[in-house]
Amino acid sequence: MITRDGFKEVAITTLTFGAGGITCAWAAVTISPWWWIGAVPLLATWGFVLSFFRDPPRSIPSDPGLMVSPADGKITEVARLDGWPGIDEPVLKVSIFLSVFNVHVNRAPCNGRVVATQYERGEFLDVRHPESGMRNERNSITIDPDADYGPIIVRQIAGLIARRIVCHIDVGDRVTRGDRFGMIKFGSRTDLIVPASSGLEPAVKLGDVVKGGATILMRPGQATR
Repeated sequence: MITRDGFKEVAITTLTFGAGGITCAWAAVTISPWWWIGAVPLLATWGFVLSFFRDPPRSIPSDPGLMVSPADGKITEVARLDGWPGIDEPVLKVSIFLSVFNVHVNRAPCNGRVVATQYERGEFLDVRHPESGMRNERNSITIDPDADYGPIIVRQIAGLIARRIVCHIDVGDRVTRGDRFGMIKFGSRTDLIVPASSGLEPAVKLGDVVKGGATILMRPGQATR
């Protein structure tokens, strides 16, 4: 499957790199092997774009109270912080780094209603830079979960290569755990921030590889509400 947000890019690269690569490959087979010099990079570029915009189906966990990963990638931060804009109490934050080889479709971590969105222009630092979360272009989505966890925030953060954040949900929309809601094109980071008082505990650790919608990122621990 190809995400709808990649139809334009896939069509353009298919008509250019794909068609050119297939033509060169045909010439390499029928005319001269030297044509492979052109065929290989063209076909590799076409394959990379198809791979980047892939949107595989996922099996979404159904147990109540879970938070699933909003993105594919590697866990680069699991931290407890004193507070966060929009959450007036200590929070638990989990960050996911998406390389250009990961699926880039973002998914809702839980059932709930969108109560706020905030898009902020910024820089395009490498998302592993310690200040990228506050300086890079980003989009924050605040969800009021059906479970009594208080507001949770999903942040889409553009990176060094990523230059476009896509988000299809807005204030008032309802989301279901695992729903696709957007993507970040060509490398990025996605954060999930929840109130510490929710009682949710990390189900992942630094370095873990996660899949959007399928991997349990947080699960209920000893609730403190």
